[in-house]
Amino acid sequence: MDALIKRLSRLPGLGPRSARRLALHLLDKKEQVMHPLMMSLQKAHDTIRPCGVCGNLDSSDPCAICSDQSRSTGQICLIQNVSDLWAVERTRIFKGRYHILGGLLSALDGIGPDDLSIKDLLARLEQESISEVIVALSATVDGQATAHYVSDTIHKRFPDIEISRLAHGVPVGGELDYLDEGTLMTALKSRAKV
Repeated sequence: MDALIKRLSRLPGLGPRSARRLALHLLDKKEQVMHPLMMSLQKAHDTIRPCGVCGNLDSSDPCAICSDQSRSTGQICLIQNVSDLWAVERTRIFKGRYHILGGLLSALDGIGPDDLSIKDLLARLEQESISEVIVALSATVDGQATAHYVSDTIHKRFPDIEISRLAHGVPVGGELDYLDEGTLMTALKSRAKV
């Protein structure tokens, strides 16, 4: 029981008390909850793998997005991880392809350019007819540093590829009075003509 609770508490968003409650629920509902969960976990373990092209998780390689002939092959949206890909896909606006970096540059955590899939991105830009790379990384210090590094690297090797970034600033429904100075400053700098 202690080993189960320790393993569950290592999952994101679960502390020791939540893990204990979850473990008790699983053990109390072995046939209805635990057994189907075990089967789903085993199936996911056996079938889901990273896409060899973009890094997305799927049961096929290349993934469904990379295989979709209706998607634009001229645009790549550069993102940090699979959950960011899912977030962009939920908008149903972007119809291009993706490239997952697998993290962000971080001197404090010892993550450098060789720890991310930047070389794979450059190889794709070499082989595919890409006209635009959309840098969709978080607005954190590490996200901004990574965006700057990747943009510079692409620009030096592929000066004809357009590099764009997601807009930052006032969220939809946001009131100016409640925004911090950094968000307002970025919104003012990123303003667009009406």
